[in-house]
Amino acid sequence: MVFPVVFLKLADWVLYQLLANSCYRAARKVRNYGFFLRNQTPRSSSQQQAASLFPSASHCDVGNNIRSSQTLVCDILGVLLRAKTFFPYFMLLAFEAGGILRAFLLLLSCSFLWVLDYELKLRVMIFISFCGLRKKDIESVGRAVLPKFYLENLNLQAYEVWSKTSSRVVFTSIPRVMVEGFLKEYMAVDDVVGTELHTVGNRFTGLLSSSGLLVKHKALKAYFGDKKPDVGLGSSSLHDHHFISLCKEAYVVHKEDGRNNQSCLMPRDKYPKPLIFHDGRLAFLPTPFATLCMFLWLPFGIVLAIFRILVGICLPYRLAIFWGSLSGVQLTFQGCFPSSNSEQKKGVLYVCTHRTLLDPVFLSTALCKPLTAVTYSLSKMSEIIAPIKTVRLTRDRKQDGETMKKLLSEGDLVVCPEGTTCREPYLLRFSSLFAELADEIVPVAMSAHVSMFYGTTASGLKWLDPIFFLMNPRPSYHVQILGKVPPEFTCAGGRSSFEVANYIQRKLADALGFECTTFTRRDKYLMLAGNEGIVRENKIN
Repeated sequence: MVFPVVFLKLADWVLYQLLANSCYRAARKVRNYGFFLRNQTPRSSSQQQAASLFPSASHCDVGNNIRSSQTLVCDILGVLLRAKTFFPYFMLLAFEAGGILRAFLLLLSCSFLWVLDYELKLRVMIFISFCGLRKKDIESVGRAVLPKFYLENLNLQAYEVWSKTSSRVVFTSIPRVMVEGFLKEYMAVDDVVGTELHTVGNRFTGLLSSSGLLVKHKALKAYFGDKKPDVGLGSSSLHDHHFISLCKEAYVVHKEDGRNNQSCLMPRDKYPKPLIFHDGRLAFLPTPFATLCMFLWLPFGIVLAIFRILVGICLPYRLAIFWGSLSGVQLTFQGCFPSSNSEQKKGVLYVCTHRTLLDPVFLSTALCKPLTAVTYSLSKMSEIIAPIKTVRLTRDRKQDGETMKKLLSEGDLVVCPEGTTCREPYLLRFSSLFAELADEIVPVAMSAHVSMFYGTTASGLKWLDPIFFLMNPRPSYHVQILGKVPPEFTCAGGRSSFEVANYIQRKLADALGFECTTFTRRDKYLMLAGNEGIVRENKIN
């Protein structure tokens, strides 16, 4: 009898919150909207008066290091980020950590979220996004997925003020676990005070902790006591006005500035820290409309991906290019076809940049000739559907060298010396093993573009990588062959294998407009997945 009683009480609370309270709030919104239409000019002027209580953030003096010893407080939503709603970030969390069904449920909630006030709306999104998920999965998304979208949405005006202060504290009603990793890793924040969530064991319940939803001005008083922070940044809402009024100086980041002013857009070269690695499948910011479009596309995308795979496996190269282009795959080729030396018994060694697992496939298609590819980690499924011969390496330098020499004696070989993929315009450190094996080396600059799904992952199922890439409406690949490496820049010409590897890395980076780094495969997987990125033999990963 205990469960029915608890269930009835829960149902009674839900009905009260969602029907009684929400309908009352909806009626007030409709009434206020009608009043707004009848009194548009007076209401607009009152809003302008409220917004003019504090100067704009663009008027904050940041010159001559006058703020080098000051403390700044602000929120992330509407201040550091130009976004006016946190829904896309909850959707990223739901999709990447909880799966497609949870993301679909969150999308369905949009049908009634608009009638809820801010607090209840936030509670609903938190419950759907977090309920039942493990702490480590949420922390992984916060570390590897969300920073990319936060950086792309940073407000440059707010960041210029932020960067000139020595101490920064963020107060936000958003769950702390969603923003703390980004703020500490990329924004050098001193502390983050946010909404705490209830957990049972190592899983979230989707409910708030006993402290409830964070109220910023109360949290600021509790954090600083009688001391006032030097600078406060807030949005144009009245709640933020109360929050920043507790600071010695207060400035407002207006919504109009964040959305329409090009000076507020953060260019990549001004990111507080370079974005080199990130994870997750979604390549777009999942606003409600964009997410709806994705779900409508999914059935067509799956069928289209299967069709494209069959085209690549079953048809000759010319027909595969023709039918692939008809299905939306864009393949562009630049450079000349390399000619093999008839005096050499070895094949040509193609050294490629690594964007997805399909790099060797698209190179083989562009050249209209069969190639053999070697890779460090390849799932059984990827081996099955690959239209070219693939050979897995063991990470034993001597054994891998012998394997590659044997393959070169049989024909042309493709190698990606970075050892793993990188989505951003950077090249990882090249392994020098390939330079010791061949004198005929042809660098190939590969670049790929997607609009909906990324075809790579560090923590997900790798056998789905080619499928996700081919599910994009118009995936594109650009193949640029740079020509053979001059003999004087090879090991036969007196260069060390490291010099050859660094030379080819620089040539490929210049061709693509990328930047060279010293990061390795191990660095990437430790940052994104907490492991060294090794696919176990007894698992399909």
